[in-house]
Amino acid sequence: MESIIELLQSIVHHAAEIGIVIAEVIGISILIMTAIKCFVKYFHKDEHVRLELAQGIALALEFKLGGEVLHTVTVSQDDWMALLFLGGIIALRAVLTLLLHWEIKIEEEHERLEMLDHENDMMAEKIARNKAVEAEEAAQK
Repeated sequence: MESIIELLQSIVHHAAEIGIVIAEVIGISILIMTAIKCFVKYFHKDEHVRLELAQGIALALEFKLGGEVLHTVTVSQDDWMALLFLGGIIALRAVLTLLLHWEIKIEEEHERLEMLDHENDMMAEKIARNKAVEAEEAAQK
């Protein structure tokens, strides 16, 4: 029975290590791809580059945070310093993720308001043109 438990612990440990590597690689890949894409968009004067960069960083941090959570499985329960260090990393990444999501929310609201302003300007121009046409028709009568 004890050998079965050790085997299961070994399987969980190795699966967690594989999961950590996968989550870390995905997080780093997302961060690199987002940085390159936003770097190119910056020079093309894309207005949404800041929002896209923040979203990419937030997604990368989510994967990195997942890797850190999996890392808690591999740390020995007797190693309190490692657990405290890991807890600090998780807390910092969680705070960074929350701040990025807050920044994304503000940026999305800002873009939505700019779009509404643009729509209002277009509507005002349309109304002004219609009034000018009506005035011209009234002048012709």
